[in-house]
Amino acid sequence: MIGDATLGQPVLVDNKTGANGMLAATEVARSPPDGYTVLISNSSTITVNPLLYQKMGYEPKKDFVPVSLMVSVPFILTVNPQKGPIGTVPTLQGMLDLARAKPGAYSYGSAGRGNLTQLGFELLNGMAGVNMTHVAYRGSAPAQVALLGGEVDAAFDNPSAVPKIEAGQLRALAVTSAQRWHELLDVPAIAEAGYPGFDISFWVGALVPAQTPAPIVNALSEAIAAVAHDPAAKARLEQQGNIRMLGPKRFAEQIDEETAKYAQVIRQAGIKLD
Repeated sequence: MIGDATLGQPVLVDNKTGANGMLAATEVARSPPDGYTVLISNSSTITVNPLLYQKMGYEPKKDFVPVSLMVSVPFILTVNPQKGPIGTVPTLQGMLDLARAKPGAYSYGSAGRGNLTQLGFELLNGMAGVNMTHVAYRGSAPAQVALLGGEVDAAFDNPSAVPKIEAGQLRALAVTSAQRWHELLDVPAIAEAGYPGFDISFWVGALVPAQTPAPIVNALSEAIAAVAHDPAAKARLEQQGNIRMLGPKRFAEQIDEETAKYAQVIRQAGIKLD
């Protein structure tokens, strides 16, 4: 999207998967700070990994300069309407009332230990004063299958759950973003359902190696921001979540804010990775 039209030259995409994004981040951290190598990364790689892993090949604050946040993707608090008793309640407060009455009796599935889907639910547990039991799965798809099968009572799912919500296989009780999501406008945000300040989203943003000159950082940020004005690009981005073009300074502040928030959740919930 930001190739020939905005930068005047093609952009090569090199997908480096593995280690929860750490392989790609490590490679970019070691690249020349000339603006020609950009890391397209996410909140887990930049804000959560450093809090959970003892050894990584990068330090976000030391090794990167934030360029632009692009998309913020909400999670959807889902239950199975065919499985009770939590599946029978129509509201978030109804679910929490049941959970509060029987501590530990109800469970939620996540996409893995330390995943944002666990951190988000543990934040809700703390804010609501409930204790729902965590069950970790190997990814969001297995967690969704477990919810559909009645293995767990609730989950923070990603936007892939929307077709199943529309088909009545799952019920959406709330979304985790600060405001309602444009794809599910009839579903309240957790923040407006009695828990102000709740805001957990999976974002995607661009960063470059530390010491990249400010004029290059700003030029890249402006090129990325321009994408949001292209109708085709905008439509593709909105399919992923909420478009949130934040410049270098505000993006850096958000990374700091989220790192502090997740550090507190991890500490209070006692989350550790072996």
